[in-house]
Amino acid sequence: MKLIEAIIKPFKLDEVKDALTEIGIEGITVSEVKGFGRQKGHTELYRGAEYVVDFLPKVKLEIAVADEVAARVVDTIEAAARTGRIGDGKIFVFAIENAVRIRTGEKGGEAI
Repeated sequence: MKLIEAIIKPFKLDEVKDALTEIGIEGITVSEVKGFGRQKGHTELYRGAEYVVDFLPKVKLEIAVADEVAARVVDTIEAAARTGRIGDGKIFVFAIENAVRIRTGEKGGEAI
């Protein structure tokens, strides 16, 4: 099992969700997060004062999948989230040692 974590631009969420649904992904956890990478934020003007916005709004997706579909999920997220501009985000893939569905007690791959 793999945990795929993707940090994407907020306006790409619907496109990514729809693309994942098309390939049969049923469960996604979505969090609103803030951060920066090479983008480094930007300067804004508010009531005549200039200030730096260091942390930019992003969306974090977490998806637990079987090993066999992990590469396809990564490719799907990458294609749907890409704008070609700086700040498109990152995708991380982690191994999952175990999973438990609380309601039924199912374990391992059956739990996801």
